[in-house]
Amino acid sequence: MIRTLQEIVDVSRNKGKKRLIVAYAQDTHTLQAVNDAVEMGLVEATLIGDPKIIAEVCQQEGIDVGRFTILPEASDDKCVARAVRMVSAGEGDVLMKGLVSTDKYMRGILNKEYGLLPPKGVLSHVVVFQMPQYHKLLLVSDVAVIPYPDFAQKKAIVKYLIQTAGALGIERPKVALIAPSEQVLPNVISSTEAAILSKMGDRGQLGNALFDGPLSLDVALFEEVAKVKKVQGSGVAGDVDCLLFPNIDAANVFFKSATKLCKAELAAMVVGTKVPCVLTSRGDSKASKLYSIALACLSAK
Repeated sequence: MIRTLQEIVDVSRNKGKKRLIVAYAQDTHTLQAVNDAVEMGLVEATLIGDPKIIAEVCQQEGIDVGRFTILPEASDDKCVARAVRMVSAGEGDVLMKGLVSTDKYMRGILNKEYGLLPPKGVLSHVVVFQMPQYHKLLLVSDVAVIPYPDFAQKKAIVKYLIQTAGALGIERPKVALIAPSEQVLPNVISSTEAAILSKMGDRGQLGNALFDGPLSLDVALFEEVAKVKKVQGSGVAGDVDCLLFPNIDAANVFFKSATKLCKAELAAMVVGTKVPCVLTSRGDSKASKLYSIALACLSAK
């Protein structure tokens, strides 16, 4: 089982190079991360953007621009469209967002003519955190794509979490279905849906995983809290692998708290697409972008 983000890089590298297509690859952190991924043998990289700006940034950072294939496009919209078209046509194994907003990136992925969403598919977003306060990697969804998932979407998100955990070598991940309380609250939708999902999981309807919910976040993460609150019979509390949050409000607040207050490093990608799509914040570190490339490469076919 993979226990650190660096191990994701190492295992992915051993699988062989993937073809990475980067849309609007003109910012320092993206180019640094892609350069590191090329140096490590993770990818062969194609950058789509303004060649002059790419060359200038590479020169400032001491990066050999000759190690990339560069395709010229003037605007961020055109960069995304061209990158998505290339991946859709089988010319790339992994898509990556550069200096372009998430909404434009997602619009390209969802394009009905050449996009990457399968028919009747559900897109989601999975983050893998490495936190000083937690004893192993923690998978979280959905912090960026689906604002208020309905029950059917929650089932899909759970399956994506399990699939990603499987790529990390976790054979039977422990999944916590997060709600305000570990008690079932009939008037709280997140609580009742968590209880139903947990029962479905117990009956094998959601894949090979161990489920518990509803669970409050502190109970899911800390065994001592579960003991104080007298949560009995849980094989998940205190040793959780995956957190399913009820909505983007809760998940995104957790994401920001983990990265800014708890100094978490992360890898993140869009799932449910024909190929893994790296999706990090434009302000994320080059390390997080590198780990995200590695996670996507590890998950790619």
